[in-house]
Amino acid sequence: MATSPILPPRPATLPRRPARSKQTSLTLFPLAARHGTCESLSGASAPPPAPARSEKPATELVGIARLAASSPRAEAKRGTEYFLLPVKSILNECHSERVPFRWTVNPYRGCEFGCRYCYARYTHEYMELDGGDFESKIYVKQNAGPLMERDLSREPIWGEHIAIGTATDPYQPAEREFKATRAVLERMAEREGLSLSITTKSNQVVRDIDLFERITQRSALTIHMTVTTLRTRLARLLEPRAPRPDLRLEAVRKLCDAGIAVGVNVMPILPGLTDRQADLDRLFQAAREAGAQWIAANVVFLMPTSWRSMLTFLDQRFPKLARQYREWFSGYGDAPEAYRQQISQRVAELRRKHGLRSRPQNLETARSWHSPQLQLDLGDGEKPWPARDRVVGNLSPEGLLVYKTL
Repeated sequence: MATSPILPPRPATLPRRPARSKQTSLTLFPLAARHGTCESLSGASAPPPAPARSEKPATELVGIARLAASSPRAEAKRGTEYFLLPVKSILNECHSERVPFRWTVNPYRGCEFGCRYCYARYTHEYMELDGGDFESKIYVKQNAGPLMERDLSREPIWGEHIAIGTATDPYQPAEREFKATRAVLERMAEREGLSLSITTKSNQVVRDIDLFERITQRSALTIHMTVTTLRTRLARLLEPRAPRPDLRLEAVRKLCDAGIAVGVNVMPILPGLTDRQADLDRLFQAAREAGAQWIAANVVFLMPTSWRSMLTFLDQRFPKLARQYREWFSGYGDAPEAYRQQISQRVAELRRKHGLRSRPQNLETARSWHSPQLQLDLGDGEKPWPARDRVVGNLSPEGLLVYKTL
């Protein structure tokens, strides 16, 4: 197989991925999740006084935009501003057909890692902010621990998978000070029978090994470390403030040594940058040597906001490649189907070569629990959710969690 990037001529038409049918069962790994974690350059100076965060008057803002506009600034450093965001829930219901899970937890909005390709930049637009502010204006969700405890008591989430870190890295630099992710995990460690996954680019994840050990005694937990390339200089260009690839793989090793189910996400694979056969081969081998139990991979998917960020970067650093991206993506979306199929075949061959699975399997964990009998005063007249008698979950041969009520 060729060792150069796969960049065939542009097809007559650019095929788009057809709408996917809804998935009725949940895998232990979010196969279609386009996780991105984002930041700005590390040499940034201290920011000026906080500017207006929306061009609209506060009286015209609604929903999350109004909350963001009223959020007090907690701190400013490294060229980044941190705001305290008042929220009513820490558990989000996901309605996207692109992902095979229903519930997500993102303790922060925005991400300081500054990844050029990050699909989640568009989430700042819901707050009437520019997607370019995604790495410079970080919103810390207040009362993450108590809200997580309340949300976990609600009947609709029982037996469902919860994915942590789908739109922002839960272990970005803000976590060192605000500890919103740890507050969430502490409440999860008190429960039984949960199905959890954490996706991150940060070696800071090893700080919580003590919590992971407690969680895995009574629930299913998988850690997904994202490593897009082993080339340190390229990683610094693509992911300016994320930890070096070798530090991430060392974190994989420590998690594996602690008995935590851990794998590597090669997400996204970037045409012409990280898709070379030799580079991917070395990455798969390094992941295997670090103790990764599986590797998942996807070609980049560009939302309109991330498309603008990526093209600005390519125009500056890789102008010839920028022309190819303009032809392939036409402003947003998937790479051509032929390219994605070739990368899929390449990844499958490398998995076989290095003896790696595509997802976690055969997790040994408790699968039954009694629902908590909680009497919560929610302050708005809402009654507590009724409790079930007993819920039992089992892992199917296909790696799916199947639950039933007794």
